[in-house]
Parts: sequence; C-alpha cells; structure tokens
Amino acid sequence: MKLKIAALSIALLFPIPLFARTKTDVIVMNNGDRMTCEIKGLDQGSLSVSFDYIKGTASVDWSKVHHLESNQLFIVKAEDGSVYVGMIKAVDSTAGRPVQIVPANAPEEMVEVKHADVIDLTQTSANFWQRFNGSLNSGINYAKGNNSTQYNFSADVDYPRERWAAGASYNSSLSANQGSPTSTRNSLALDTRRLLRRNNWYYAGLASFLQSSTQEIQLQSNIGAGIGRFLKNTNHSTISVTGGLSWQKTKYTQTTSSQAAESVIAGMAVADLSLFRFNKTNLTITASAFPAFSQPGRVYANTDISYYLKFWGNFTWTTSFYGNWDNQPPPHFEGSNYGASSGIGWTFGNR
Repeated sequence: MKLKIAALSIALLFPIPLFARTKTDVIVMNNGDRMTCEIKGLDQGSLSVSFDYIKGTASVDWSKVHHLESNQLFIVKAEDGSVYVGMIKAVDSTAGRPVQIVPANAPEEMVEVKHADVIDLTQTSANFWQRFNGSLNSGINYAKGNNSTQYNFSADVDYPRERWAAGASYNSSLSANQGSPTSTRNSLALDTRRLLRRNNWYYAGLASFLQSSTQEIQLQSNIGAGIGRFLKNTNHSTISVTGGLSWQKTKYTQTTSSQAAESVIAGMAVADLSLFRFNKTNLTITASAFPAFSQPGRVYANTDISYYLKFWGNFTWTTSFYGNWDNQPPPHFEGSNYGASSGIGWTFGNR
C-alpha cells in the first residue's frame, strides 16, 4: 500500500516541461528601459520573464515595472480578491501606473487595476500542461559512528485557474540507525479552493493520507471541507484561515489491538501563512487542528514549516519541519512524530 501511494504521488508531482511560446510581450521599466520577452507570470512580487537571447528565466522586481503589454491571456488577481482573465495592454497615463486588462469574455470592457494591487499574474493556455507550478526537494545525511542514515524527499504542485485552484504535496522521510528499526513517515495531501462571489472568501476541500512507523500508523485518512478567507493577500505575504468539518479513519499496524482501527468525526481549523521577498526567500507555515466530536477531548494536530532560499537559477536550499500529534493515542502508542530536514530543491513553473 505504501509503495503504491508513493509511486502514485511521485507520478502526479513530477514536473511537467513547459512549452515556450513566441516572445512578443513588452515590459517597460520605471527608468524607461523597454524589453521584448515572454511574460510567464507574477508571483511573490517577482515577475518571471524569458528572452530569446538569455538562457533560462529571469526575475524582475514588480515594483520597478512601469507597464506591460501582451496579447497572451493571463489570469490576473488583485489584492481585494477580484479575478480577471484577459490580455494586458499598455497604459497612456502614468497616474497610478494602472494595469489595463481586456477581458476575454467582454473585449469592449476595459478594466483597470492599480499596479500595487496586482498580486498574481498567471499565464494561461489551452494547453493543460502549461498551467502547473511546483517544486522538488531532497536531502540525505550520513554518520559513520552509529551507521546512521537519514533521507528526505518532498514535492508539491499547484494548478491555478481563474476562480479556483488545486494542489498536491508529498513528503517522505526515512531514518535508519545500526541496532534500531528503520523509521519511516510518508504523507500525501490534496487540496482545492474555489473563490466565492464575495471577494477573498472561498470554500475548500482537502484529503490527506499519513503513514508513520513511529506512531504505528499504517494508514490515516482524513477528508474535510469548509469555508475560508484570505486575511491578507499581497506581494509580500499571504494569510488565510479555513474552518469546517472532517472525517478521519486511522488503521494501526497492531491489528490484534482493540484499537486497530478508529473512525472519528471532527472539526477542522487550518491556518496558512506565507512570507516572501522578490523570488529569493519564502517562508511557509501551515498549522491545522482537528478536535474530535465523537471522542470529546481528543485533538489531532499537524504542522508543516518550510523555508527556502534561491541561490542559483531555480535551485534552492530548503529547510523544513514537520509534526503531527494526537493527545489521546491508544494505550502504549506514541502520540507524536516530528522532525526537521534540509537539502537541495528545484522550482518550476511560476515559482
């Protein structure tokens, strides 16, 4: 079962090559420089572009861009939660440096958004494979003293659309020491969000699957849904909270135990925080709690923290922390499992 989940996760999360299009977009900088390129997208205050004469993708500080012009369709998201799909046109006035959008569904209705209010610009296409963003990370440590080996691997991918987005992440860690049993942890998380008509509000669904030898969990399945809101969504940070209900089933490795399998109905509270600076550093924190209604007083909690620093191209140095807790585990079972790792990573798409 674990091998099947791992294989499926890696297949889903493996980066898909992006297909280039004609580089006929134009960006004009505040100092008057004019460049012809391919605009790939805006994320975390960094505009990603590529040139015919420069290898790879370059990052441009969004605050120093005066205006853009492109016949390509983009998904444009504003700080107030508004979302538009259309082409970007040049501006005639410098007042406020607005971004002018020609909506795809109503070309005659020009929309203007303040430059500083644009927080996300995603190139969209009829080609399914061109819409993915994500990252891969891996690390290994070895010590001769006790023949200790630690290995970790993680991957995540996002699929953004106009009013909704979906994502998946996979984390795997292995620790082996001479004279001790091998410890493994594998987790797969799937999530989706759809914006409501009221800006910055959304409804969300999630599913997660966990295997932890430390806690003797063979498979813990968690499915939930709820309503959420972006408390802050700018070019420097994103904060969101989600609340709802979930169903959780845990199957333990000790199948002879009276607690071999448990199912609970629980509440769901999730908080997400991202802090970033010009495509160079990124701190992401996700914390969730699931208070069980069918077993009052029992609370499940999870947290994932990741920090990366780009040091060359799309390569990163990543440090991460994971943890999951159960304050009322079955007798003689561990109630927690947590750890930290670091290693080399690689981002693709709009990251």
